[in-house]
Amino acid sequence: MASNGYAPRGYQTVTPYFTVADADKQIEFLQRVFGAEVLNRSGREDGTVGHAEVKIGETVVELSTGSDRYPPRANTLHVFVPDTDDCYARALTAGAASLYEPADMPYGERSAGVEDPQGNHWYIATFTGGDRGYYG
Repeated sequence: MASNGYAPRGYQTVTPYFTVADADKQIEFLQRVFGAEVLNRSGREDGTVGHAEVKIGETVVELSTGSDRYPPRANTLHVFVPDTDDCYARALTAGAASLYEPADMPYGERSAGVEDPQGNHWYIATFTGGDRGYYG
């Protein structure tokens, strides 16, 4: 991805940032489920992750282990994958809880939902074509 002049090369305009209870465990989950590639990881003196960046598909995701100043908080992300059913199965194997099983949706997606072990919600989808409906 070419630089737009105001964001680093390879970054999109909006970059998700996770502050979680254990960033190392979150990175492992992202690797197992989405094939995330670790771009960098900076540790704190106590051994926790102060800042890390992983790449999922074409998107950089930043994350850190929470602290008193920046406590962990849950996020919700909608991620497009080549195979919803396969990714959903990997998520369950990696410790996620099902929010809803894979199903064909009227807005042109095969979609499933999971909650990862740190409380984040992931809407996993494969675009199947047709009218995006509420996506306008």
